[in-house]
Amino acid sequence: MKKLLTLLGLALGLTISPNLSQAQETTPPATPKILIAYYSYSGNTAQAAKAIQQKIGGDLFAITSDHTYPQDYHEMVQQAKEEIAQNFRPRLTSSVKDIAQYDIVFIGSPNWWGTIAPQVSSFLEQYNLSGKTVIPFITHGGGGLQNTVSDLTAQCKGCQIKPSWDGYQTSLQGLDDWLKSLNL
Repeated sequence: MKKLLTLLGLALGLTISPNLSQAQETTPPATPKILIAYYSYSGNTAQAAKAIQQKIGGDLFAITSDHTYPQDYHEMVQQAKEEIAQNFRPRLTSSVKDIAQYDIVFIGSPNWWGTIAPQVSSFLEQYNLSGKTVIPFITHGGGGLQNTVSDLTAQCKGCQIKPSWDGYQTSLQGLDDWLKSLNL
């Protein structure tokens, strides 16, 4: 019977495994589930998060808290500076339903006094991201990354941190090339 099937397969241009019971199935690799979580004070980080989602897909999640800041920029900067010095962590008012479903988590924050915003620190403390790929994206007014990524990495125990992107104010320059370099 095996010879007959082999001859039939050859006639049809097919190859038949000599051991039919050990035929191997091939399944395509699963598409990773992506979350794009961000905190945005002025809208710049939200703009970057939405651009990332538009380019690669994924679920968008705005990190929000019960904490407010003054409308005046200089007053806000002073308050944020004091909060960061005191290791302040605001209570979050938004939540991710099932963080376990995500394989890749983009985390966006403005650079505030050389580090991530307290809301992002609260997010990192609230969710266990160990074993996940975490990809930071940072917006700033000219300060660059400074300690944002190293501080985020220190708070994200057991995560695989990928190279980050930083954007000056509303500029999304380099975003496309950065996303391509991540091979998602």
